[in-house]
Amino acid sequence: MVAITIIITETRSMIDIHNHSLPGIDDGSRSYEESLEIIKGLSERGITDIFLTPHFIEGTNQVSPRFENTNRYNYLRASVRHAHIPVNLYLGNEIYINRNIEKLLRFGQLKTLGESNFLLIELPMSGEYPDYEGIFLELINHGYRVILAHPERYHSFQKDYNRILELQSIGVLFQCNLGSIIDQYGKEARKTLIRMIKDDLIFAFGTDIHHVRDFGEISRAKAALGKYYTENDLHQILNENPKVLLQGS
Repeated sequence: MVAITIIITETRSMIDIHNHSLPGIDDGSRSYEESLEIIKGLSERGITDIFLTPHFIEGTNQVSPRFENTNRYNYLRASVRHAHIPVNLYLGNEIYINRNIEKLLRFGQLKTLGESNFLLIELPMSGEYPDYEGIFLELINHGYRVILAHPERYHSFQKDYNRILELQSIGVLFQCNLGSIIDQYGKEARKTLIRMIKDDLIFAFGTDIHHVRDFGEISRAKAALGKYYTENDLHQILNENPKVLLQGS
């Protein structure tokens, strides 16, 4: 494999905790070549660490065995090192909400984020699911830390902001998508995101990147966040908060 020369063009660094660059697993990257191109582009845009979070959606074809994810992850990590791309990779899942999450974790079918006890969980885009709060509480009571993926995108959360506040009150953390600040997911997602920023509800951001074509707006999105955060607060959100996942805590 030919080494790839990296030129860092983005000074504001970031840890990406939501990423679909593990190839051939879900609706993200389709090949190792595409994955390397995505990861190279993210590195050039200041991303230093990436949690690969392929979908796990029970009852669909996106339920790849953990051993398969691990094998692909190990090969991709070796390829990134061989290409001299200065990014650290970690394995996880983006888990579609279901009542069997705790059991699937016990039997090793699901992956926490890296070696931490944090879980990245998504809801239907409507935001509607029977007793999702109860499922989150069960996981928290079993010692897991629940991070809800892109709450600003869920339609029912956009209509009823109190749903976000209720989840925060039981200890759920929130990962928002960078692209929401620049209308990538519509005006309602941006409005909800800005309200969450003002209420200091966001634990971390993620790219939620799926394909090469998606990384062009990352620098613009990070710049747009600078309108709402001080430099120190933005560093906290982009780096220090997600850094606890690297420590396995």
